Amino acid sequence: MTIAVESAPASASKTVGQRLPAPSRAGDVFSERFTMVMAVSIFALIGLILYELLVGAWPTIKTFGFSFLTTSSWNPVTEKFGALPFIYGTLLSSLIALLIAVPLSIATAIYLTELAPLWLRQPLTSLIEMLAAIPSVILGLWGIFVMIPFLSKFVYPGLQSALGWTPFFSGPIFGIGMLSGGIILSIMVIPIITSVSREILSSVPNLQREAAYALGATKWEVTRVAVLSYAKRGLFGAIILGLGRAIGETMAVTMVIGNSSRISASLFAPGNTMASVLANQFAEASDDAFLSALFAVGLVLFLVTVIVNLFAQLLLVAAGGNKHGKLA
Repeated sequence: MTIAVESAPASASKTVGQRLPAPSRAGDVFSERFTMVMAVSIFALIGLILYELLVGAWPTIKTFGFSFLTTSSWNPVTEKFGALPFIYGTLLSSLIALLIAVPLSIATAIYLTELAPLWLRQPLTSLIEMLAAIPSVILGLWGIFVMIPFLSKFVYPGLQSALGWTPFFSGPIFGIGMLSGGIILSIMVIPIITSVSREILSSVPNLQREAAYALGATKWEVTRVAVLSYAKRGLFGAIILGLGRAIGETMAVTMVIGNSSRISASLFAPGNTMASVLANQFAEASDDAFLSALFAVGLVLFLVTVIVNLFAQLLLVAAGGNKHGKLA
């Protein structure tokens, strides 16, 4: 039996021997450079903001130096400026916000990740995220017309009768004041701390929980020993992130804090923050010295906010990178 073998055409053999043309990388190069420019533009924008703040604040820095941060006189008429009352108000109102928000947020995150039934987790999570989406000016209006009358009538008198012997709850009750500003700030930072804490607790490996259950731990012991101890660095980062939001918040706290440039030990007394003084007085700055002082306040607020947020992000990255932690 004879098998006929046909030879391949000459053109086909030549095609097989030839190399295919290299694909064009023009699209890859363009996309890489375009995205790089977009990423670098973020740093350029931050640098531009910092530059403008430095230029605007330089006359105040040159005139007052470090004393601008340590003196409490704020008088545009005599051109005497000191930012200490605003720094004090910012730190105190943020501390009050954290004292209220941290226990509520961490407890809510624990419930959502460890204890809540599955059918309830998603609705509660959605409600918390909706709270974060409420504009701050709406919360400020709610604080003026609902929160402050309620607190002034039912809460503040009780606090004063019980703790009025301390300087923190002494003096007249105005309704608006440092405590009211701290409470409205706590409402604004609760969604942030809760959401980040929930993500951190959800990222804890199940191996941690299973090891604790194998040792005979109860549900709460598993949560406390296996989950919270593993995620404590990330939870601290969530708290610092909430602190950054509280420090930089403007409208809501401006509407309820009272806007007084005085330092008072009483939480019922009106106060001011760096953000609120910028919102209230920037439009009234009629001369260069006053305007430069407000720029200096904005520079301090910018630097503090950036440092706090960077610190929080570093903690969260470090917590997220620790995926194989040991049972504490």
